[in-house]
Amino acid sequence: MKVNLASTDKFETRHIGPSEADTAAMLKAIGADSLDQLIEQTIPSAIRLKQGLETPAALSEYNYLRLLRGIAAKNKVFTNFIGMGYYGTVVPPVIQRNILENPGWYTQYTPYQAEIAQGRLEALLNFQTMVADLTGMALANASLLDEGTAAAEAMIMVYHERNKRAKGASANRFLVSSDVFAQTIDVLVTRAEPLGIQVEVSAPGTWNWDDMVFGCMLQYPTAAGNVEDYAHLTAKAKEIGAFSIFASDLLALALLKSPGAIGADVVVGNSQRMGVPMGFGGPHAGFFATTDNFKRQIPGRIIGVSIDSEGNPALRMALQTREQHIKREKATSNICTAQALLAIMASMYAVYHGPDGLRNIALRVHTLARLSANALQQLGYVQSNKLFFDTLHVELGGVSVDTLRREAEARSLNLRYIDGGSVSLAIDETHSPEDIHNLLAAFAAAAGKTYVAADLQAQAEAIELIYPEHMEREGEILTHDIFSRYHSESELMRYIKRLENRDLSLTTSMIPLGSCTMKLNAAAELLPLTWPEWAGMHPFAPITQAAGYAQIVHELEQYLAEITGFAATSLQPNSGAQGEYAGLMVMRAYHMDRGDHHRTVVLIPSSAHGTNPASAVMAGMEVVVTPCDEMGNIQVDALLAKAIEYKDVLAGLMVTYPSTHGVFEESIIQICQLIHDNGGLVYMDGANMNAQVGLTNPANIGADVCHLNLHKTFAIPHGGGGPGMGPICVNEKLAPYLPGHAFQQTGGDKAIHAVSAAPWGSALILLISYGYIRMLGPDGMTNSTKYAILNANYLKTALEKEFPILYTGKNGRVAHEFIMDFRQWKQATHVEAGDVAKRLMDYGYHAPTVSFPVAGTLMIEPTESESKHELDKFIAAMLSIREEIRDIENGTASIDDNVVANAPHTLKMIASNDWTHVYSREKAAFPYSYSVANKFWPSVAKIDNSYGDRNLVCTCPPTSEYA
Repeated sequence: MKVNLASTDKFETRHIGPSEADTAAMLKAIGADSLDQLIEQTIPSAIRLKQGLETPAALSEYNYLRLLRGIAAKNKVFTNFIGMGYYGTVVPPVIQRNILENPGWYTQYTPYQAEIAQGRLEALLNFQTMVADLTGMALANASLLDEGTAAAEAMIMVYHERNKRAKGASANRFLVSSDVFAQTIDVLVTRAEPLGIQVEVSAPGTWNWDDMVFGCMLQYPTAAGNVEDYAHLTAKAKEIGAFSIFASDLLALALLKSPGAIGADVVVGNSQRMGVPMGFGGPHAGFFATTDNFKRQIPGRIIGVSIDSEGNPALRMALQTREQHIKREKATSNICTAQALLAIMASMYAVYHGPDGLRNIALRVHTLARLSANALQQLGYVQSNKLFFDTLHVELGGVSVDTLRREAEARSLNLRYIDGGSVSLAIDETHSPEDIHNLLAAFAAAAGKTYVAADLQAQAEAIELIYPEHMEREGEILTHDIFSRYHSESELMRYIKRLENRDLSLTTSMIPLGSCTMKLNAAAELLPLTWPEWAGMHPFAPITQAAGYAQIVHELEQYLAEITGFAATSLQPNSGAQGEYAGLMVMRAYHMDRGDHHRTVVLIPSSAHGTNPASAVMAGMEVVVTPCDEMGNIQVDALLAKAIEYKDVLAGLMVTYPSTHGVFEESIIQICQLIHDNGGLVYMDGANMNAQVGLTNPANIGADVCHLNLHKTFAIPHGGGGPGMGPICVNEKLAPYLPGHAFQQTGGDKAIHAVSAAPWGSALILLISYGYIRMLGPDGMTNSTKYAILNANYLKTALEKEFPILYTGKNGRVAHEFIMDFRQWKQATHVEAGDVAKRLMDYGYHAPTVSFPVAGTLMIEPTESESKHELDKFIAAMLSIREEIRDIENGTASIDDNVVANAPHTLKMIASNDWTHVYSREKAAFPYSYSVANKFWPSVAKIDNSYGDRNLVCTCPPTSEYA
């Protein structure tokens, strides 16, 4: 017997669904002799790579985790007092175990199909309620990417509001306190410049108010730790018709007067310290709260309360017509990914601790800060903040910064060192009295003194709040019942499970969403996220302490550059739309640096994702739409005509490849060349990169820059609507312009300002994509692409006899996704694509993408991770629904009362004594054999969308309304 002593376990066989026998059967069904022949029939030979990927060989899961343990050991996780918007926090184990580590929560998709997303919608409504309550505002959204981008969205929102009815010159001055976090100012400058907004950073006391000021931004408490009364500034802003934006700290607001009570119009911030680890910068849920006046303009998603067809309360994403995928170049934001999973964690933190628990955490943090301030003064230091919450600004006097740094780092402590001989230190929930003693000992040693530890507990008992009455929190916090019911672990565990059971995730079945690539998020990829060496790292810690992260960042940048064929990578953009924006800003910087300030026109095909035109407008560019032909391909002649027409002002082209219609266009090299010939650059949207990896790449095709959706192609989970990552890869001529950062060395030598708050975006989840690449290896990644194409063509072949397929390539093949047309049945049966989406819920499936990119269609993408068995189940479901439509066509089923029109059917409906439908309960609930053994029940019936928009409720309604 011969035994191979190398590892016999290949991750590739765990990630890719079809077996060898399944592959043979599927190829036979689609009429291809081999997988390679299918690829030859699908991808144009002119763009095929001549050699394989040069990334490291594949590792087994076991060997990969051993490798990562060694890299993790290179990180030195000090006790951090850096603050600046990132704080140590205690992640309750019940939340870590049941949400963060639970695929039932992290593999969900964005809740566009609300009937099977009621669990996470409730958790997000709790988040909105928590944020609105603590900030003192009327409503909040369901999270944004981070504090910096939330601040930028607020600036742009009030800019448009101030000027939408302006006559004459637009007000374009934005006043920013010099005590706003530096990383936030960095992002503000990036967003403001292409829109002609002047960001003026100075002390509020020096501000020059005039009619050109449209808004101001204040940090509350300030970056230096001061608690300031800004009532006079908000009053001044209102006096001239401007708006006040506060960047604030949710934990501080448990004690401090709310920004709403001070006169703020918008409040933004980061909910990270509500039970989400720092993770070297993310992912964290930014928050955005505002007055009722902005409910139609607020960026991002809003969860609202509506009713279903049975009259029961039901939740949904409200006011979706505001979103970029509908408004396109008229959108004021390009937001696509939020941070749903992290917002859910933060909301559960508030539910678990409740109002008393949250206030006690805040009081403990503040008390430790007070004790530290008193002790530092006894040591001879000057603490310059009169009023503070958790952050102290300490003047060192005769003590050198280097001496203090040496003493602190010898004790594994990180402080924030400020130019001019001072330091800042921030206390958080994780700090113990022992940590405070250690901190004070470092200060004492730096001053040449001996530190004698006092009894901090005894001193704490004598401390009272020092805030003047007009700055103290008025009234109770978190008054809704939801924050007072689940404080024991048993109760919270059951509540979390109850919500999880209302949601369909990848733990239930395939989620065949076109353009979204809902592939396997492997446990081995996710496992390291909670290791303290990764989770506990502050994003502004000295890079010498983050050698493990530095290695991951460096290697991942190289791997992504190799996969795309480009020269350099920026990992900073923390969503796909953010990557689009970053890529366009890099293109813009290139043109500006060459003196081509006039190159501002971007050509965008009509089939493009809605974020493309929205991102272009945000980057200060003019969008010119070009048409597609009847096969969904870009009309080359029309594109050429536009390129020539605008050649003197052409900035570039935004193109998705394979196309949004799921086809590898044969003319793509010609398209890229004609753009270059007319002075433009080519931006490739990487949404469909899962059909390229290892077989072709953007550089080979002719692009200059692309973004990559790591939450699609590279296996980061969608998390119920976020997190995501959207790094950009660029060629050599664009590499100098990659984004920089205020606190860490990133980007090129001509770097644009930051696009995200943290240097490497949501750095913690980069580990997932790193693991994906290391465990699959070059052959495994290439095979993943081949199987994504195989699975799509297998479904297409099985369904095309009953459902028209809109677009195919010249050989009748599709890429990794395809579009089925349902418009032909609307007149005769009243059945539309949206009805089929709801009926699929009764079969235990999440619908494919509805009405994108073509109205009245479904776009299907199975991914490489689904087995033939799962694909066959889905085929059976679709063919069964086709029979249900046929029954309506021939009159066997009622056109007004049928299983498709009334879907989905809830357990309550099926069990009700009042069953009035002409079809049977069995046909409604158990339409095919697969649903009998593993039935998923939608928790609400079809939701009334217009009711929810007419009666907008975006915080938790009183419990009595659910009774």
